[in-house]
Amino acid sequence: MIRALLLLVAFASMLPAPAHAVRPDEMLADPGLEARAREVGSELRCLVCRNQSIDDSDADLAHDLRVLVRQRLRAGDSNNEVIAYIRSRYGDFVLLKPPFEIGTLLLWGGPLAILLLGAVALVRFYRRKQEAPPPLSADERQRLAAVLGEGTER
Repeated sequence: MIRALLLLVAFASMLPAPAHAVRPDEMLADPGLEARAREVGSELRCLVCRNQSIDDSDADLAHDLRVLVRQRLRAGDSNNEVIAYIRSRYGDFVLLKPPFEIGTLLLWGGPLAILLLGAVALVRFYRRKQEAPPPLSADERQRLAAVLGEGTER
């Protein structure tokens, strides 16, 4: 039992943890505002790293966005107002979860379309492979015999 518990603790310590890149000089003194800043930051994409939130990124642009988020929160903006402000400057790409709209339809439906096209291609490939080739015509059989006959005489 103790061995299993130790193994579980060792395994859990190897799991990746979020690497918050928020610098101490960026943090707000008010814990409530800082929690809101972290919440907003977790919804915004780093435009340099692309697959990280601005809270997880060490990029200079992510730092600038974190500072901007905190400035807007200190000015009294709500979380949604901060996100709307940054979205107005950088577009939907800055959101880690972009809204489902006409402009983002390809973003949401693209992976599904590629998956479906791949499935159709696989089905067509295997159906063709199972079809028997048509039988040889008399002329083709005669030419084949001539070719094979020439190959055996050499």
